[in-house]
Amino acid sequence: MLFPEFQTVELAPGVQLLRGAAEVCSTELLSEIHAVITVSPLRTVATPMGKSMSVEMTNCGDVGWVSDQTGYRYETIDPVTNSAWPAMPSLFAELASRTAAQAGFPDFHPDACLINRYAAGSKMGLHQDRDEQDFTQPIVSVSLGLPINFKFGGSTRNSPTTKIELLHGDVVVFGGLSRLAFHGVGTLRRGQHPLAGPYRFNLTFRRAG
Repeated sequence: MLFPEFQTVELAPGVQLLRGAAEVCSTELLSEIHAVITVSPLRTVATPMGKSMSVEMTNCGDVGWVSDQTGYRYETIDPVTNSAWPAMPSLFAELASRTAAQAGFPDFHPDACLINRYAAGSKMGLHQDRDEQDFTQPIVSVSLGLPINFKFGGSTRNSPTTKIELLHGDVVVFGGLSRLAFHGVGTLRRGQHPLAGPYRFNLTFRRAG
């Protein structure tokens, strides 16, 4: 698929917002998401402290991100199905690589995609993505469905945060000086999206290995 060029907006050093960059292929992305969920179903996971996350999640790619009482990590086997994670759709990989390059991070080839589904009331607290081996590789985050407020901070949990509303089709790429910045999203408000229904889907592409 051909992806048009989109203007990037710098939210912080190393953080670029590509407004609407995934909208052109959003129907296909949602179809691929549902295909992945058919093989590796959505599930609610707990943090190492035993607290259940409010989002449902699954993965595709060579490895998948998991969380339980033993910690956060990447695994090659889905602990729910005891089989390999579904392969990453080529559309996913192409979108992640293209938007990363446009944001200033060429040669990004993700091997993991975490799929989060937010229902009304779901949220994600401030956290760092630090379970990967190479922090020179960026994170690419794609928003589909209902809007939500994105919070992006600094190197500590108490750093001041910037807040911006993410809309259907928006892509955020962060790396460089902001690769380990704390970030999260606010509580999803109740609503209905013409393609995603009452949900927000988030695709987070990483290079785990």
